[in-house]
Amino acid sequence: MDEKMQRHLGEAARAARLRLGLTQAEVAKQVRLKPAVYGRIERGKMTPSVPSLRRICTVLDLSSDLLLSLAPRGEKGSAAKRSYEAAEPPELSRIIHLLRDWPPERLLLARKLLETAHSHFSK
Repeated sequence: MDEKMQRHLGEAARAARLRLGLTQAEVAKQVRLKPAVYGRIERGKMTPSVPSLRRICTVLDLSSDLLLSLAPRGEKGSAAKRSYEAAEPPELSRIIHLLRDWPPERLLLARKLLETAHSHFSK
């Protein structure tokens, strides 16, 4: 992988991590890498192995195409960059990240609670 691609991968991973409100140490633990190794990946100084890349994609909720600079057909570089820069507030991303592993019945209860709170506060 050339240096430009490594830098892009690192920048995309960092942006996604920040969007999720995670530290490098938290991501490194979930990806099963040492924090120093994950830090080198984010700085564009190291290319992850394929299994590590897959875990990074899963933890950061990113496509491997984005991390590897493989924009979909017809999509230019700036559009590809915007695709991992969340339009939603960071707090919403944190909540989504926390809810991702919840069982369906717990999610249903959370949705009902949010709908009740929304109808109460929107009056």
